[in-house]
Amino acid sequence: MFPVEAPSFMRVPVLFSIGAVLASSSALNRAPFAAAVAPCTTPTAACEQWVALGDGPARSMVYSTYSLDTPNAAVTRALIMVHGTNRNADHYFETATSAAFLARALDNTVVIAPHVIASPDKPEPNEVVWPNRGDTWRSGGMSTSHPTLSAFDFMDEILRKLANKKNFPNLQHIVVAGHSAGGQFVTRYEMANKVHGTLGTTVTYVVANPSTYAWPAAVRPLPTGDADPTTADKEALGADGEKVHTQFTYGPFDTTRAANYNRWPAGLENRTGYTAQMTDDQLKTQLADRPTTYLLGQVDVLPLGGFDSSPAAMAQGPTRRARGEAFVKYITQTLGAKPNAIIVPECGHNDRCIFTTNIVFPAIFPQ
Repeated sequence: MFPVEAPSFMRVPVLFSIGAVLASSSALNRAPFAAAVAPCTTPTAACEQWVALGDGPARSMVYSTYSLDTPNAAVTRALIMVHGTNRNADHYFETATSAAFLARALDNTVVIAPHVIASPDKPEPNEVVWPNRGDTWRSGGMSTSHPTLSAFDFMDEILRKLANKKNFPNLQHIVVAGHSAGGQFVTRYEMANKVHGTLGTTVTYVVANPSTYAWPAAVRPLPTGDADPTTADKEALGADGEKVHTQFTYGPFDTTRAANYNRWPAGLENRTGYTAQMTDDQLKTQLADRPTTYLLGQVDVLPLGGFDSSPAAMAQGPTRRARGEAFVKYITQTLGAKPNAIIVPECGHNDRCIFTTNIVFPAIFPQ
């Protein structure tokens, strides 16, 4: 079983109620996709859509502000927001639509929140069930109900729908974002997916506060400097608390502490399914080349909210923030990657604090 995500101990920005703001509009009383000017913003059946996978009838559900199957010339970008370990797509849809409202992006952005179900969730007819153990949905694992389908295939299909110029002739940007377990999904999808560069539109990735990353080499951060476990929880304090820390060194990991520390999804070894179809070098190249923003909460330094404290995870650093900073520095200096890393002020492990902060809007709503 995975621990339940907990809220940050820091203050969370007050959100406007999207439903309350729009409820007075007569447009909202029409069918949710009757007009492009009436985004569907409530995580209810009105905003649910089914995405067919493979040749069908396999399918998975998403919440969406606009129909994915109806022409809409007003949409110029898409934000796909992947939920955390609780698989609470409804909550993340509210977070994403709140961010779009605050950024004044609701009218020209299709906001999508995929719903990944896994045991013990009860599926609807033909709904795909994704794995929650081993190579899980977080790392593109193969379905337990439809073994030929990977969780990454689900995201591929969403991107293909968005790239359909018949329905979205003016769409220019697709952003795939996720927080916590959703951040784990996005960081691995970014380096592994097969559709990037084939869609005729720009795709960028936003990885927020994951517990672990797929390291491209067998080294790990040494427990010194900013990865020192005795001081890492105080990293957010001081004058440089809002700056990305870079005091990391790397070296071999003691395999007696975790023999499988470099197996997928923590490393590149022993991959199966979707990700096994690419070589290590391909994954490293894609990790370096694909445009990615890493969002790290300034005070995400405590073992809260489903923090992975397994030996393999602890090999990546003592806190989520330190793990992200160490990973960003490593791929920058060894792979030539050019990621954008942002410390989100005053935020802990809380998606609403992270995504409704002004400095994040350019990453999730690109111009």
